[in-house]
Amino acid sequence: MIRKLLDVVGPEHNRPIRRMITALVVCAVLQGVAFALLVPILQALLGSDPDSVWPWVWALLGVSALYCAAYYDSLRTGFDAGATLSRMLHNRIGDQVASLPLGWFGPERVGRLGQLATKSVMDVMGVPAHLLRPLVTSFVTPATVVVIMYVFDWRLALAATLTAPLILLVYRWSAGLTRTADEARTAAQAETGGKVVEFAQLQPVLRVFGRGEQGSGGTGLDAALRNQAEASRRVLRTGVPGLVSFALVVQAAFTVILVTGVYLALDGGLDVAKLLAVLVLAARFTEPIAEAAVLGSTLRTAQAALDRIAELLAEPRLPEPSPAREPHGHDVEFEDVRFGYDGTPVLSGVSLRLAEGTMTALVGPSGSGKTTVGKLIPRFWDVDGGVVRVGGVDVREIDPEVLMSKVSVVFQDVYLFEGTILENIRLGRPGASDEEVRAAGRLARVEEIAQRLPYGWDQKVGEGGALLSGGERQRVSIARAILKDAPIVLLDEATASLDPENERAVQDALTHLTAGRTLLVIAHRLQTVAAADQILLLDEGRIVERGAHHELMAADGRYASFWAQRSRARRWRLAARPA
Repeated sequence: MIRKLLDVVGPEHNRPIRRMITALVVCAVLQGVAFALLVPILQALLGSDPDSVWPWVWALLGVSALYCAAYYDSLRTGFDAGATLSRMLHNRIGDQVASLPLGWFGPERVGRLGQLATKSVMDVMGVPAHLLRPLVTSFVTPATVVVIMYVFDWRLALAATLTAPLILLVYRWSAGLTRTADEARTAAQAETGGKVVEFAQLQPVLRVFGRGEQGSGGTGLDAALRNQAEASRRVLRTGVPGLVSFALVVQAAFTVILVTGVYLALDGGLDVAKLLAVLVLAARFTEPIAEAAVLGSTLRTAQAALDRIAELLAEPRLPEPSPAREPHGHDVEFEDVRFGYDGTPVLSGVSLRLAEGTMTALVGPSGSGKTTVGKLIPRFWDVDGGVVRVGGVDVREIDPEVLMSKVSVVFQDVYLFEGTILENIRLGRPGASDEEVRAAGRLARVEEIAQRLPYGWDQKVGEGGALLSGGERQRVSIARAILKDAPIVLLDEATASLDPENERAVQDALTHLTAGRTLLVIAHRLQTVAAADQILLLDEGRIVERGAHHELMAADGRYASFWAQRSRARRWRLAARPA
């Protein structure tokens, strides 16, 4: 665990941890020496010259004073290291997250990242403050005791030494028994936590269907709770035999030393005073080891947290070019691009060009790879084959900050931060003045939203923008993109699922956003598609048709069929059933 902790902290930040470990080792050695000094003290007290005990008493007092000083230093260092460790871990996690491909941040990973940055970091923080001391003491103090036992009687020391491998073997075996069960319990707890949040979020839906109080079964919460209870019982069933076995083997080690000492005393090779003194030392040998068994579950929790953090830190970062190249112009080009998620191909040999200042509409069935095309332009992922160019330069050769400064993305699903409307728009250009932010908001028709809210532009939008409607969140998102003023704009179903009023407002905002830009639109709206300079029909990861609207309609191919289906869908109306 200590090696993994130092690896996670990193060589440039692990000095406080190493200093704390050094203090703990010194403290544990002094404790072992203090225990060992009991042997000559007891020998003197039980021997023929009790007055000879005083030099050893003074030695014990001196070692005890040093131990108290080392103990105080290790406590202070441990708590300082815990606080420092929290800052270091959050910094390392933050640096790593900022360097990962944007496509890495799927919903499941984001949820795990939240748990890792909170609970896992807290678990690791407890290592220097609470766990390293008993862990170091459990190994260093017994080792010190055994070494010093060789000074008093090598035979008893040898007996203690021979029991050590068995103790270690049983300890590893008992830890292995519950490791799998502990992992299952941790996973069950995480699942239950997610189901509880889901149950709370779904209350409106559940109550509409009369299942507000009984809806936990339908959401899977009951099953998750049962799974968690069973996982906890499994930990007990598998852990108790290991704990009992470890306790027995520790007591067996003491028994071996006791039997050896009694045999030597009866044989005349060891006087009774020394036997009693060494047996006291033997008890000090087994006590710290026995305490290690109590730490088992806590140690495994901390180890699992360290493993999760180490796994995140080992995720491959987005490679940065050295030296970086500067793009010339704002056209976009795909050349024989191949890409897939986790080995599943999504794009197969896609080649296209978005001329600077033109509008391209990307259409096709769900799952054809449209959104993936949009994500590869700002380099959310690196392609598996082929090349994506912006301004004639491979995006992998452009500095990521320079590339992102040239691209604005407006998604269908908008996330707003838990701040004010003004703060959420300013995210597009943090250095913008309030007037520049409000000007962008007016172009996106956010001003009319601000005017009806109690605090206007300073109105808090809630977590994820929950206090605004979907269309209002979309307008804030577009205002953010207008403020950024990037030359390349990607719109992914930006007007889907909006009511007519918000759709008109968003369309007006998009007009201001896209004027004179290199524009890629992923849309099903016929009016938007028909107005494009170029239309690309994507199916099963390939571009099967391309051209202007009138050209593709004249060809009477798959695009014409797509247009006919959409046109018929526009005429659908709900009608009352005849009486």
